[in-house]
Amino acid sequence: MRGAPSVWGDVFLKVVKNMARRAPRKMQASNTMRILMVEDEVELARLIADHLARCGFEVRLAPTLKEAREAVATGSYSLALLDRRLPDGDSVELIPDIRRAHSGVRVIMLTALDAVADKIMGLDAGADDYLTKPFDINELMARIRANLRRSGESAGEPPITVGALSFDLRSRGVCVNSRPLVLHRRELALLDSLIRRDGRATPRETLLEEVYTGEEEGFRSNALDALVSRLRKHLNESDAGVVIQPIRGIGYMLAKAQS
Repeated sequence: MRGAPSVWGDVFLKVVKNMARRAPRKMQASNTMRILMVEDEVELARLIADHLARCGFEVRLAPTLKEAREAVATGSYSLALLDRRLPDGDSVELIPDIRRAHSGVRVIMLTALDAVADKIMGLDAGADDYLTKPFDINELMARIRANLRRSGESAGEPPITVGALSFDLRSRGVCVNSRPLVLHRRELALLDSLIRRDGRATPRETLLEEVYTGEEEGFRSNALDALVSRLRKHLNESDAGVVIQPIRGIGYMLAKAQS
């Protein structure tokens, strides 16, 4: 919301900026889900969009209601993030347009309007979720993942296949040469994060956020390397035809094994 930067405060922006500095570059996966972000605070929108891109999403930014309507009319999206107060109106007016154009899209309101009446209005207008500013970026990512799961977004997508390994995005079913491979919950979460970006490095920070949401930082960092080793062992033993490589100073990359 323009004109009210104090709502966010410097602390949140510094946290997001630090995340952006640690990640070397944007990365987009071949099975990218698209997000429409309607936010008129340019710096904030850019920082969140960069973080979403590092997590494998493609983001289209729209700072006004007019530009958002154009984006809805010309593009397809899995999810929309809407700030309430825009220079030319309230983004709740956009929700009917989104529903008409994209029946399965999920809508999350991201706004400084935190009164109960405002939340009720946003949800009754058709939003699926409502997150008030300032918020933790990890909570936003968790809500995005939860909303996409509820939408059945990946229901029509074919499994991602790398080497002899096949991964179903919706069911998280894993097969090697058409034979099921049983993995533990966190091993599945790690594989999900890596295989969506196959052939590209996934930053360590992204893996920590997606696999260990809500855990203490020290525990997450120490546990990640051990988890990678366990997943690598399972994949090697099943002849999955993939490798998980450490990328120095960045994180890990899953790729097809060389013949």
